[in-house]
Amino acid sequence: MLLPTLPSGLHLQRSSPVSNRQAVITNVATPSKPPTSRSAKRSKVETIKEKSDYLRHPLMSELVDEKPNISEEAMQLMKFHGSYQQDDREKRSFGSGKAYQFMMRTRQPAGASDNQLYLVMDELADKFGNGTLRLTTRQTYQLHGVLKQDLKSVFSTVIRNMGSTLGACGDVNRNVMAACAPYKNKPEYLLAQQYANDFADLLAPQSGAYYDVWLDGEKFVSVERENPKVTADRAFNKFGTNFENSPEPIYGAQFLPRKFKIAVTVPGDNSVDLFTNDVGVIVICNPQGELQGFNLTVGGGMGRTHRNNDTFPRIADPFCYVDKDDIFHAIKAIVATQRDYGRRDDRRQARLKYLIHEWGLEKFRSVVEQYFGKKFEAFKPMPKWEFFDYLGWGEQGDGKLFYGIYVQNGRVKGDGKKALRAVIEKYNIPVTITANQNLILREVEPAWKEDIMATLAAGGLKDAFEWDSIESTLPPSHVCPQARTCEQEAPATSRSPAAPPRRPSSQPAASVLMITAPGIGQDKQRVRRWPIGAWPDLRAYA
Repeated sequence: MLLPTLPSGLHLQRSSPVSNRQAVITNVATPSKPPTSRSAKRSKVETIKEKSDYLRHPLMSELVDEKPNISEEAMQLMKFHGSYQQDDREKRSFGSGKAYQFMMRTRQPAGASDNQLYLVMDELADKFGNGTLRLTTRQTYQLHGVLKQDLKSVFSTVIRNMGSTLGACGDVNRNVMAACAPYKNKPEYLLAQQYANDFADLLAPQSGAYYDVWLDGEKFVSVERENPKVTADRAFNKFGTNFENSPEPIYGAQFLPRKFKIAVTVPGDNSVDLFTNDVGVIVICNPQGELQGFNLTVGGGMGRTHRNNDTFPRIADPFCYVDKDDIFHAIKAIVATQRDYGRRDDRRQARLKYLIHEWGLEKFRSVVEQYFGKKFEAFKPMPKWEFFDYLGWGEQGDGKLFYGIYVQNGRVKGDGKKALRAVIEKYNIPVTITANQNLILREVEPAWKEDIMATLAAGGLKDAFEWDSIESTLPPSHVCPQARTCEQEAPATSRSPAAPPRRPSSQPAASVLMITAPGIGQDKQRVRRWPIGAWPDLRAYA
């Protein structure tokens, strides 16, 4: 029997019994030798994922018991559903143990949120959270302080109001970022936001476990239908990207080795920190504004583990150009390569950037091309990259305005929270979360401008130019919103230099000003510290 010619790296595995003479194409990473008696080493999380029935168990049973917390196994699965279990150290009392609570994060492709969802998140923060609504650097909402017994109410409310938390955390594709300026007269921006949503749909978990857990199996039907090309290209499996007949055609039972991040932008606009993502997608249009294709970058990531020199930040590499009709196949090919070859024994080494660092870009390209089915075209030249914050008033290009509001450290709280709700509710305004934890009000009629400004000012939300000089000279400031609850942070990490951590009077002042900037090559990260009273001229770091 003649067997079909396969791309390099693929092989045929006969099905049982051999007499059937049938052949099945298996994934590139399937071993060509028979397995040994010793299985490959895997991290504990890999076993938990494999035994979970696609993220269902033991999470489903533990969510309805009387305990205030869930087990380690359930906690690992909870991440895929968009939540982390946390312990608020500042709420502990002597002899009472940990003060368990949960953080919930939404999936918000391109940071876009309609009026209804914003108002629901604002209300949930007051009713079930700690009273603040957090905006993240991946353009999503976060609620903090949710108790276990309230989780189903919170999650189901978000889902029924056209939101989602699926894939906001966990070893899957995370929220897809995009250059978020609401320009209606610049088609490249509209395309970037559209494709961010398409990539999120393409790589969303498919098994239905999310609805089993939070809606008791009821599949909520959205008014927004998935792009038919996304559906077709997800199912396409000519080159071994998919698991045939699996509830998770792209991820399989063990999902990805670690989180995976995608950002989409237009040439020259680096508002999303494109080169810090696993995959960066750049929309390429012709002079008439018609989509031609996409440039791709790969291998970015700024995370590292403290005191582990084998971990490091990495700037993404320019990778290739892809025609517009092939973009979903290209994204699947990159994801499949990371899925099959990324490390599953050491989670600190499991991101795509470490695979590219180990292999080199050319070997990585050759393997991705096997999943893609053809050679990639060369990366097209790009203009100089610039940072845009989209703060202040701007014209959408259709007669309406947008207004970028500076939200300090991404925390919507107090009088400012009330003022924002009043404006958004009164005028039915949709919003966009930016990559700098700020908020853009969209679709604003010029006649509303004066009232909006007065209402926000009364709530303490100042226009961008009204912030003092220290704010205007520093690079955009960010803070981890989980400082009191994250196991990797000191209890007072997120307090600003203006309100330093409490300490005994006998303890000397610490170095409280720290500026961190990404480096290149061996200088992976530059960190400078100064003691109180010896701060430098901050304009040098602007």
